[in-house]
Amino acid sequence: MISITQFQKVGVGFMGFGLFFLLFGVLLYFDSVLLAFGNILFLAGLAVIIGLQRTFNFFFQRSKLRGSAFFLGGVALVLLRWPIVGMVIETYGFVQLFKTFFPVAFGFLGSLVNIPFLSSLFNKLAGSSSSMV
Repeated sequence: MISITQFQKVGVGFMGFGLFFLLFGVLLYFDSVLLAFGNILFLAGLAVIIGLQRTFNFFFQRSKLRGSAFFLGGVALVLLRWPIVGMVIETYGFVQLFKTFFPVAFGFLGSLVNIPFLSSLFNKLAGSSSSMV
């Protein structure tokens, strides 16, 4: 079992509040202050959970430089009060950064969900063609 330190629990709290402020900022018609606060808390939480060195290594891998540039550029645009353009660019960067993780997540959701339509949809998104027959 993985042990989580108190410091990492604080990081999970930062990320949770960051996601809350991002969602709330989008719901309030792209309020730039809430989006900026959510971005800062999300990135701070990520750095607290996995450490500064591993965060730096994640964002600046050679294969992820394009996604990192778009993601961090979108964060910068949100901080400079261009919330809609910044969030679009940031979303593109997020998809580029985590595109290798999405099939794993969809496969997990497909095995977790017992609803026939959703299970087949998640398995199709995961790229697996497992048949029960």
